Formats: sequence, structure tokens, C-alpha cells
Amino acid sequence: MCYIKAKEVLPLEIIELIQKYIDGEYIYIPKKECNRQQWGSNTTSRDEINSRNANIFKEYTNGVSRKDLAEKYFLSKKSIDRIILKENIK
Repeated sequence: MCYIKAKEVLPLEIIELIQKYIDGEYIYIPKKECNRQQWGSNTTSRDEINSRNANIFKEYTNGVSRKDLAEKYFLSKKSIDRIILKENIK
């Protein structure tokens, strides 16, 4: 994420009002709710994680221990438990 200089997009009156509260500091202005995108919608991350989780569940149902799965996928046993529970509900 990059920043935009306030003086390039905001009227002087608004800049002066903001300066009353935060003078010279960075401020994050979130997107409007209607403009937000879901996490992973611009990348393949979501699909990759779903595929990984499906593989974990498949290996678990084939007898691989939770401890071994945690070591193989570099996750905690608690994370493996969460994945197994979620995949089992599907």
C-alpha cells in the first residue's frame, strides 16, 4: 500500500481540521464497506490453502497422525485439529 499526499487530494480546510487531531502523523482511512474485497480474491492464496487443508484431511483419514501432519505442514497440532474439524463438517 502506498500513501497519497493529502494536499494533492483534499481541500485545505479538511487538512487543517485533520491537523487539529493528528499533526504530521500517518492515518489510515479504510475503504467503504461496499468497496472491500474478500481476502485472497486477487491471488491464489485462498485456493492454495483450501487445497492444503483438503490434503491434510485426506492424509488424516488415511491414518497419518496429527503430530506428523503438524510437522509436515509446519503447523501446530491445534491448527491441524481446526482444519480436520472444518473439513469434516463440509
